[in-house]
Amino acid sequence: MAAAQGHFSDHSNSADETDSAEGSAVPRVFRQAVDALRAARLRPEVEVDPTRPPQRLAPHAYALEAAVVEGEDDLADGRLVLLHDPAGHEAWKGTFRLVTLVRAELEPEMAADPLLPEVCWSWLTGSLEARGLSYGEASGTVTRAGSHYFGGLSERLPATQIEIRASWTPREGRGGVPDSAAHLAAWCDLLCQVAGLPPAPGIGTEGATGVVSLPQRRGPQQP
Repeated sequence: MAAAQGHFSDHSNSADETDSAEGSAVPRVFRQAVDALRAARLRPEVEVDPTRPPQRLAPHAYALEAAVVEGEDDLADGRLVLLHDPAGHEAWKGTFRLVTLVRAELEPEMAADPLLPEVCWSWLTGSLEARGLSYGEASGTVTRAGSHYFGGLSERLPATQIEIRASWTPREGRGGVPDSAAHLAAWCDLLCQVAGLPPAPGIGTEGATGVVSLPQRRGPQQP
């Protein structure tokens, strides 16, 4: 995993900052959660880098982007954002929230499966449950979009992309800090499953309703 030394959404970037009277510094619990993200050991197929977080979803945010890479192909990619509101959030039912986007291109026979959206959602919840993580208030969408090419692009084969947008509240542990590293690892499991890779050693698929990964395939087409 690349060292995630990006900026927080409140424009602070020091891991040594503590709470201040003005509330402008990074809260200690959020800093600890981000430090755990930075130190997480992930599957070698997943390349992770920090990216600019959203500015208005919460008082504090930290974001990572990732891709499942095989050779020169990106088999799946996505973004994971850790949000924190020290005052709590009614919809979250907690002070932390994880928000994600996952995308991958599908082979035509998989894209035609009418149960594919339900299956993809089960992969998200199953990846969390397979690592024994507690979470709440999960919500999201699974979108299947097809592309047909014409004119100068007519030589390209039709393509279908699956997109998972979701958010959930990680249960806070000792000191009010969630196990953000484990949630990141579960999210990477989801990325790999959508990319068609087998489960990581020691991580079963029974929690995901017995559904297997998609067949391995080419990565998203570049414009």
